Amino acid sequence: MDKLWAPWRTAYLYAKKKSGCIFCKSLKGKDKTWVVLKNEFSFVVLNKYPYNNGHILAAPIRHVADISSLREEEIVDLFKTVVKAKKILKQTLKPAGFNIGINIGSAAGAGITGHLHIHIVPRWKGDTNFMPVLNNTKIISQSLEELYRLLKKNAK
Repeated sequence: MDKLWAPWRTAYLYAKKKSGCIFCKSLKGKDKTWVVLKNEFSFVVLNKYPYNNGHILAAPIRHVADISSLREEEIVDLFKTVVKAKKILKQTLKPAGFNIGINIGSAAGAGITGHLHIHIVPRWKGDTNFMPVLNNTKIISQSLEELYRLLKKNAK
């Protein structure tokens, strides 16, 4: 039997909910930040509990819960940041495609409801297999440290 190692998923399942916003803490340098790039009104951070290798999050710097609360310059900057982040992922990981989306509210699947964020998830042909279906397990093949190092290098 093959053994699969994805320790950060277990950490997520058993993690105690910390108080405060993880996005705001990342910007202030609390904990390990994983901030890949930062623009005037938005930034990109690694997802500590990714759905797929390279899963990153773009968020406005200002703490807002809903897209309708953003000012026009924040919207423009945020979507330029998403485009730049996608380009960095494409250059670094060479995925075949992307899922890019926003979940607003817990009913829509948002795990963090207080700070708006956009998921940018690289996809490859065949990256879904029997593991999620039969074992409720997703394999992430790259450590956050390695991914962070590669993305930071290409974000310059």
